[in-house]
Amino acid sequence: MSQPQPKAFPVSWDQFHRDARALAWRLSGQGQWQAIVAITRGGLVPAAIVARELDIRLIETVGVASYHDYKNQSELRVLKDVSPSLIALAGGDGAGILIVDDLVDTGKTARVVREMMPKAHFATVYAKPMGRPLVDTFVTEVSQDTWIYFPWDMGLSFQPPIAGAAAG
Repeated sequence: MSQPQPKAFPVSWDQFHRDARALAWRLSGQGQWQAIVAITRGGLVPAAIVARELDIRLIETVGVASYHDYKNQSELRVLKDVSPSLIALAGGDGAGILIVDDLVDTGKTARVVREMMPKAHFATVYAKPMGRPLVDTFVTEVSQDTWIYFPWDMGLSFQPPIAGAAAG
């Protein structure tokens, strides 16, 4: 008996923009955010949209890598920490900080970032069941076996990153 194929959920730029704006709508009125921390790389685009919609000017990044071949999660690596000055601004625990990512999947990345800023508000555009308890606000839940194809990964068909194509 063969394994069921993962479900595909392709997201266009238009759809992603609408979903990120919906995230901003959900976040409006939930707090006075001092800053946004975008989880790179997937959180950069929704963080920019949320920052615009909520008029947040202070944007920081935290670099966490968990997908190294676009299909399989592997060991988690923190590539860049949040700046100590931002952590200090937030009282050392993330209070008043909005963390933004495109997706919470298994929750591994969310756990690591939450440990850095336990009182921050964690928001994602999409959520899967395993990671959903770790986020405070999200827009759309998809099943755990769904693979989301984000618009920055797509052309008419899957497009490998330019850096990876040059190596091959």
